[in-house]
Amino acid sequence: MQRQVALPLVVVGVLVVGLYLLSDILLPFVAGAALAYLLDPVADRLQRLGIGRLGATILILAIFVLVVGLVLIIAVPLVVQQVTSFAEQLPGYVSRLQALVADQGGPLLRQIGGEDALAQVQRSLGDIVGQGANWLATFMRSLWTGSKAVVGLLSILVVTPVVAFYLLVDWDRMIDTIDGWVPPRHRATVRRLGREMDHAVSGFVRGQTAVCLFLGIFYATGLSIAGLNFAVLIGMMAGLISFIPYVGSLTGLLVSVGVALVQFMPDWTMVLVVLGIFLVGQFIEGNILSPKLVGGSAGLHPVWAMFALLAFGSLLGFVGLLLAVPLAAMIGVLTRFAIERYQESPMFLDAAVPAGPGAAEIVVVRAEVER
Repeated sequence: MQRQVALPLVVVGVLVVGLYLLSDILLPFVAGAALAYLLDPVADRLQRLGIGRLGATILILAIFVLVVGLVLIIAVPLVVQQVTSFAEQLPGYVSRLQALVADQGGPLLRQIGGEDALAQVQRSLGDIVGQGANWLATFMRSLWTGSKAVVGLLSILVVTPVVAFYLLVDWDRMIDTIDGWVPPRHRATVRRLGREMDHAVSGFVRGQTAVCLFLGIFYATGLSIAGLNFAVLIGMMAGLISFIPYVGSLTGLLVSVGVALVQFMPDWTMVLVVLGIFLVGQFIEGNILSPKLVGGSAGLHPVWAMFALLAFGSLLGFVGLLLAVPLAAMIGVLTRFAIERYQESPMFLDAAVPAGPGAAEIVVVRAEVER
């Protein structure tokens, strides 16, 4: 028993240490593996249509690279321009918000707490914006620090498709090979755990990716139609950060409403329009997109997913963000399996039944019923 427990712990420990030590060079390989995993169902479907695995892989990656290239060519210059402009105008926006607080809420605040209350609210508003900007800068810096040893962006763009190509071609063969390593007496259990892990990871990653893309396009389009400054930047940011539960939508809502207040006041109608765009987006996400695309298949509590993303992102940079959800899903599956085995064990069942005549028969009957 001690050897059976020690070996997996040693393997996990070696993997964790290896990930930490090699995190600076793992990004293109992890990104390639993630890309192969996401595209494997498409390759399987093309195979069922009669296309060979090699041909399906070439076709899928060619289309993927073309689409990503077009998006980068079109979107990157616009986003860079808006990011630069937003950074330059941010101090002015903060000052304008403080003035709006004084103009609109000044009388009420003076009645409640006098001039000190108004000054305190204005200082707090500036502190909140400053702390939020510092937190975001620190988090982005940690991502860059965890990935900056990679040869460069060019190496990521070159190595990632190559890794994805070879993994996608050999994906089924690799799964069969790993399956052959499992002892036959444990193969059924390991296969069940593997299916549950795949169900959890694919349910969250593939579904959440589609949700984030839709929300980014919806917010950017809606805010642009409303005439909001930096609409594309705010909308795409809110959509892409939506993979962190609640953070993306709340961040986009606060930033967009703050910009709308500065831009449109005293016209409350346009401020409410901007607020309505996010409310509609949240309604669509919560009642249509997430139930259909993500559903309850992931088995990941939002708080656990949020913790995993922030923790792994801080430790391993962008590599940690790519690994956070799969590792969190796997840990969740293994934890549920361990609890299930514990509840079937004599340790749990004996503790639930008082000792005495007939206790052993009750334990056996209860174990059979729960199975």
